Order: sequence, then structure tokens, then C-alpha cells
Amino acid sequence: MLEKRPQPSKMWSYATPLVAVIATMVFGGVLFALLGKNPVEAIGTIFWEPLFGEFAFYYRPQLLVKGAPLVLIAIGLSLGFRAGIWNIGAEGQYIMGAIFGAAAGLAFYPLEAWFIFPIMVMAGALGGWIWATIPAVLKVRFGTNEILVSLMLVYVAEQMLASVSLGLLKNPEGFGFPGSRNLQQYESAYNAELIAGSGMHWGVVTALIAVIFAYVLLNRHMLGFHIRLTGEAPRAARFAGVNPARLVLFCLGLSGALAGLAGMFEVSGPSGVVSIDFNVGYGFTAIIVAFLGRLHPVGILLAGGLMALTYIGGEIAQSQLGLPAAAIQVFQGMLLFFLLAFDLLTNYRIRAARSEVA
Repeated sequence: MLEKRPQPSKMWSYATPLVAVIATMVFGGVLFALLGKNPVEAIGTIFWEPLFGEFAFYYRPQLLVKGAPLVLIAIGLSLGFRAGIWNIGAEGQYIMGAIFGAAAGLAFYPLEAWFIFPIMVMAGALGGWIWATIPAVLKVRFGTNEILVSLMLVYVAEQMLASVSLGLLKNPEGFGFPGSRNLQQYESAYNAELIAGSGMHWGVVTALIAVIFAYVLLNRHMLGFHIRLTGEAPRAARFAGVNPARLVLFCLGLSGALAGLAGMFEVSGPSGVVSIDFNVGYGFTAIIVAFLGRLHPVGILLAGGLMALTYIGGEIAQSQLGLPAAAIQVFQGMLLFFLLAFDLLTNYRIRAARSEVA
């Protein structure tokens, strides 16, 4: 039976992510075995090949490319989660950031000028901020549930993505195929690598800045104290003079802006085009990253690297071992499942039930 602890266990708080990763490997191996694959080889391919395999020199830079948007989105989500504000629609904000950013860049095509990319950055952040502000305003003004509203807006954003891919941003020289011009071929709008072959682009730099910003905010600023206090003791926060409406607008707006930036850096760099299948679920995966990192900026940085490793390793496993993509997605989902399951032990301990003798 479960018995509530007098106070949360610090040991389990820190041990839960590690135990969850180990459990995911074990049960993921069972899943791969049921699919007829060597479980040791499959797990080794996912976690070893991208770092130390024969073609690691190619895969390592991809860890930065995959990890940057996850970290950037997860940092924004974590601030709201700490305050009990649940933004589940980062995927939609990511899409809108990409649309706004690409539209701003393509509006100047074919002009080459230094100011185009900074305008795209601001437009991307604005797009994500607007999309996140919708559930924020509805929550503050009408008391709606931000979980449902932000989640439903993801589907609206996906429809808008399809619409602009087939209409407003469609490449006029694309022979009728849906999708925008390739921003990788438009120098002023291209988020190129800062160091050739390193995977380091402005999105990676922004993600690192976001980690530092979040750490300073949470540990050295009164607003960060209000965020932590609201999440840990809502009644005490009200007595301390915290303005709930202002906090909702700030947390949702900031998380949306960071998700929008992630979308803009992705569409102007690794992806290159606005297309119907542009979004790959980074906004939802970032939720796993946020909780795996214990909502701590440094933890999120490490968790983002781990999740990027499963992305790259999963792609290698699909090509080399023939694992289906769905199996890799289930493997990644197991991580959140076990994280939440073992997190129960932070607040509860398992006690053997005693049978009473009549």
C-alpha cells in the first residue's frame, strides 16, 4: 500500500529520472524483442551509435540540431509548470512561430540585407506569443482551462500550416507542389551553421541563453520567487501579493514566444521550408524533456540532449535494424510514463499491508 511521506523525498526527486531511463531501456528492450529484434543491439544502436559509432562524426552535430528546439520549448514550459500553469499547446505555438518567421523573411524576397533575419526572429517570437496569449487571456478573463484551449489551438495551427503551404506562402516556382521557397537558398533568411560541421546555429545559441536566463530568473529574481511560490503554495502566494492574472499572462506568453522562436529557427535552418508536414512533434516531446529535467534549467539542458539522442538513435535503428517508427515513438513515450510512475515515490512510500487477525 502507499503511505504519504511527511515531506517529499529529495533522494527520489533526484533519482527518479535515472530510474525512469533505466526502466525505459529494460521495457524498451522487451518491446524490441517482441518485434523480433535483438534488444541489446537495438538499445545499443539508439544510445551508442550516435556518440561513438562509425559515423558518429556525422551524428554528433545533429544532437545540437535536434536538441536545441526541445530545450528552448521545454524551458518556456517549465516556468509555467512550476507555477501550476499548464501550456500543452507548444506544438501550435511552434508552428505559428515558423509561419510568422518564414512569412517575414519571404516578404523581402529576393532582397539580400542584414536586417531580414533579425526581423524573422522577432516575427517568430511574436507568432508564438500571440498563439499562447489566446488561452492566457481566456483563462484570465473567462476562467477557461488553459490545458484544453492551448491543446485545441494546436489543431487550428496545423490547419493554418496546411493553408499557407497551399496558398499564401506557396512557392510560385514550385511547379504546383505545396510548400514555400527553400529558405536555405535565401542567404539573408538562412539560419546557417555558425561553425561549419558543428551543428551550432543561432537556435542552439538562443537555447543556451534561455537556460541561463531561466536559471537567473528562478534563483535571483523576485518574479522567479513568485513563480516557485505560486506552484508550491498558492495560498501563501496570494497573501504575498502575487498577481495571478499577470503571472498567467507572463508564463504563457513567454513559453509561447520561446516555442515560436524554436519554430522560426527550425524553418529557417534544418527544415528550410514551410510545408504541410513541417511539425514533427517537438512541442509535445518538450513536455517529456521538461519533466525529465525536473523543471530545472540545467536538468532540461541534459534531458534535451538525451531526448535528441533517442531521436538520432531511433532513426539509425530504423534504417539499420528495420525497427518501425511507431516502436521508437512508443519507446520515447515510455520515458514519460516511467518518469511519472516513479515520481509517485517522491511523495509516497510503499508499505506492506498488514492483515488483521480476528
